[in-house]
Amino acid sequence: MPAPQTLVAGCKVNLALAITGLRPDGYHELDTLFLPLPEPHDTLTVQPAAPGAGLALTCPDPGLAGPDNTVAKAHAAFSRATGLAPDLAVRLDKGIPSGAGLGGGSSDAAALLRHLNSWAGERALAPEALNAVAAEVGADVPFFLYNRPARGQGVGERLTPADPGLEGMSLLLLCPREAVNTGWAYRAWDALPQDRKTPPSAVKDFLTWASSRDKRSPCFFRACLWNSFENAVFPAHPGLRRIKEDLFRRGACGACLSGSGASLLGLFRNRVQAERAAEAFSEEGVTSFVHQA
Repeated sequence: MPAPQTLVAGCKVNLALAITGLRPDGYHELDTLFLPLPEPHDTLTVQPAAPGAGLALTCPDPGLAGPDNTVAKAHAAFSRATGLAPDLAVRLDKGIPSGAGLGGGSSDAAALLRHLNSWAGERALAPEALNAVAAEVGADVPFFLYNRPARGQGVGERLTPADPGLEGMSLLLLCPREAVNTGWAYRAWDALPQDRKTPPSAVKDFLTWASSRDKRSPCFFRACLWNSFENAVFPAHPGLRRIKEDLFRRGACGACLSGSGASLLGLFRNRVQAERAAEAFSEEGVTSFVHQA
């Protein structure tokens, strides 16, 4: 194995997310618009381990260092696909909050898969094969291998390039202290009456607008930054609904949950306004990140 390396795993937000149905295997069909972001990020420090160690994963949060961690699953899946089972010591330092809807675990897995594939030499997997391994680990892992704006369909693994047309916009990402369990969020959505979960055409509308670049309508983002989970999550987490309302009150032209929450994003036409909003939220104990979209 090469010398110790530090891998940086960024996060993602969902500019729009529609749950479009439930599959026979119990997974949900999605239509979503992914946007990668560099912050917050996780860090993986990878170095050789003693022969026979397999993957030795450590984390300051010991609850994240077990065999169910996506990093461990990525190592096992890559080994099955290639016949290579490198002995690695991996330290995972979390900067992406758990239960935030930012895909931290999937990003960690993608970072390790990319690292392993770069080391594998003649046994390295072609992009399509590596993507299949990523999908085996988790639905969002293929997106983090791709790591560019994309429309995700199926369970999120079918990716097509997408240009969200956000030039000149500022994106404010908010990470409240509370967490939302994704499994619970899907079950809560399943329990909604049908008229509360009829999927909108948010992703299609978003991409149609982006291709036309018609930014004259001030109502566009308010209508198309839409997330199916909000109807299930907000009643149980009213504080998250209040944060969304505060985003609009502080000047956002669109706002929504990311993934199943608890993080939220707001789009601003004015960066100074976004930075002032970030400062106000930070004073209230909500971690904030301003990105140039």
